[in-house]
Amino acid sequence: MSLIRVEKLKKSYNEASGKLEVLRGVDLEIQPGEMIAITGESGSGKSTLLHMMGMLDSFDSGNIFYSGKKIDVKDKYLNEFRNKRIGFVFQFHYLLEDFTAEENVAMPMFLATKNLKVSVRESRKLLKALDLYDRRSHYPNQLSGGEQQRVAVARALINSPEIIFADEPTGNLDSKHSEELINIMMSLNKKYGQTFVIATHNKEIASRMERCFILENGILKETTK
Repeated sequence: MSLIRVEKLKKSYNEASGKLEVLRGVDLEIQPGEMIAITGESGSGKSTLLHMMGMLDSFDSGNIFYSGKKIDVKDKYLNEFRNKRIGFVFQFHYLLEDFTAEENVAMPMFLATKNLKVSVRESRKLLKALDLYDRRSHYPNQLSGGEQQRVAVARALINSPEIIFADEPTGNLDSKHSEELINIMMSLNKKYGQTFVIATHNKEIASRMERCFILENGILKETTK
């Protein structure tokens, strides 16, 4: 059974110049443990699609299934579902500036369990695995860009999500740190079978994924490497 199945997903926005169709009937099926890249020009709708699949935004029509179960975006338990089963890594890390690296990573688990001791313990395990343990007491403004993104990856992993959506995760990193971050994601995929869907305009990153799709004119198509 597929982890996620998207059927005929459509999304549009009303603008002063008229209706802007961003997604025109997107179909996509993702299996557990896959690493998938979604490419396309800036403004093509890559982020919109990730936000739809991650339940951060609604869609006009179509369906999304998780492990065969249809998702209702109006379900009152949707936030709980998202927090436990989905992880996000964004181009802008969105770390809480008044919290340390350790606290930022622990926060999603604490919100889900209300158990601070366990949340901090799991946070430290992840920071150690991502070679950030010595930086656990540092605040975001005391970390490099690459370190901030690794903290964001750890935060996305804390609840052992089924899938992680990464939206241009290397967009604000130099080539060295971009390489480091992608290598970490691929290592996590290989070691733990973690599923990743990465939206990127970087062709080199896309070429390293198992499957690659391009979003053009609101239509998603699989490409050959």
